[in-house]
Amino acid sequence: MKLIALLMVELSRIVEGLKSRWRNIYYRSLGMKLDGYVWLRKVEIPRNHQSIAIAPKSALDRGVVLLCNGEASIQPQISIGTATYINRNTFIDAILSVTIGEHCAIGPNCYISDHDHGMDLERKPLEQAMIAQPTKIGDRVWLGAKVIVLKGVTIGDDVIIGAGSVVTKDIPSQTVAVGIPAKVIKQRQRLTEVIGKSY
Repeated sequence: MKLIALLMVELSRIVEGLKSRWRNIYYRSLGMKLDGYVWLRKVEIPRNHQSIAIAPKSALDRGVVLLCNGEASIQPQISIGTATYINRNTFIDAILSVTIGEHCAIGPNCYISDHDHGMDLERKPLEQAMIAQPTKIGDRVWLGAKVIVLKGVTIGDDVIIGAGSVVTKDIPSQTVAVGIPAKVIKQRQRLTEVIGKSY
């Protein structure tokens, strides 16, 4: 019985790997810039495929949405660095530029955007102009579950953003930030700085 279970697990892994390779071929054929192999589960990329660049060894889990609005661009509107993992049901929404660095961990159900709508009293909500500013997430950043990153924000390298936080302003490198709006609560330390401290 255990052997059959192990064979089924291995078969499932092989099937998922083949599906991911097929998605790599499919999205490349639509113009998406995949630099090497990217692990792609069942993701949603409805348009402007040529405006997306993903570096090798990255992984996009089931339900991830990459949405590039406006005119298609040769310059990436969404750029994802090497070995970055984007967890389930995360939505990346760009009209100008959303850049995510290398070796990042993006938790499930996050929302990352580079724009929002105007607030002109003379216009209906869906007639409002889009207001965009580049959003940048540095290298080795960890976003907890359900984090929202709004337009124009820069998150530095080696940052941790706590689950459920809303990032409305820049967060400096090597910090931990939490809350609505997200605020820095402490500096990160290297392991060698922590060893020997009693808690």
